[in-house]
Amino acid sequence: MSAPAASPLVGGALTGFTRLSKGLAAVLVTGFIVSQLFPPAVDYLALVPGKTIPFGWNILTAGYLESTFLGLIVTIIGLLLFGKLLEPIWGSKEFLKFIVFVNLFTSLSTFVLAILLYYITRGDNYLYVPISGFNGVLAGFLVAVKQIMPDQELTAFFFLKLKAKWLPSILVTFSSIIGFLTSDTILYLPFIIFGTYVSWLYLRYFQAKPENSFKGDPSDEFSFSTFFPDFLGPVINPVAIICEKTFCGRRGQNEDNEGHGYILGGGPLPGSDPVEASRRRERGARALEERLTAASASGGESNTLKVTKVGHSENLASLENV
Repeated sequence: MSAPAASPLVGGALTGFTRLSKGLAAVLVTGFIVSQLFPPAVDYLALVPGKTIPFGWNILTAGYLESTFLGLIVTIIGLLLFGKLLEPIWGSKEFLKFIVFVNLFTSLSTFVLAILLYYITRGDNYLYVPISGFNGVLAGFLVAVKQIMPDQELTAFFFLKLKAKWLPSILVTFSSIIGFLTSDTILYLPFIIFGTYVSWLYLRYFQAKPENSFKGDPSDEFSFSTFFPDFLGPVINPVAIICEKTFCGRRGQNEDNEGHGYILGGGPLPGSDPVEASRRRERGARALEERLTAASASGGESNTLKVTKVGHSENLASLENV
């Protein structure tokens, strides 16, 4: 049996990047060149809260402007690699929609935060410092990886192995610690925090599923509390309940019969949720494949392998009927 293909995040040649990712990389390079050749353009393209009114377009453009060469290189590498992973799964339209959504609402949230900080501290730097960068979307890509392949192990610093589901939490925690030690926190930390949260909101409640009319991912494995250690559950769960009531109330009324399967007493029957059923099928298929691989490697009798294969097919068929 052939080995599974390597994830773009953990191995593989640096080829096969999507056309959309390369196009967005070209936009980022163009923005960087413009900012270096015409420095005053930064005041109009970056998010400058004190100038957002009347220059409202900087909420749209700030996320696509990198002001440093190092930031540009990191952004392009991240965009190409994550695009190579996510775009084939989502499709180009959904991949672009995700980027636009996260960039827009990350900039908008940062604008509101800067205004609040100004009224609280009266610090002019919150109003007139240019804020820009693609790091909000890069943080959002980590959330998408957490959703798609949470148990994938990645190697950091050549020896530290981390599961993909913890990457968003590690990024926010590390960035927050650095933020407390530096004076330019406003330049990057809000984009990372809001990018992480906004991307989770989108994937959790709004992302359309082409295979059915269901939206979002209501599975327990992608709940808000999974971004935090278990002992913080009692503190985090009330926030999650507010999100559920805010974003799921109307969805539950409109899509009970379409997205959640069979309904009993206003809620889905156990096992009828299509996302959970899909996850169970995948887990069952992986377990059966591992057993089949072990049987093949042990050099067992051919009739044993035949029985295993038949059982494999029957189990997959039964999983499809779940």
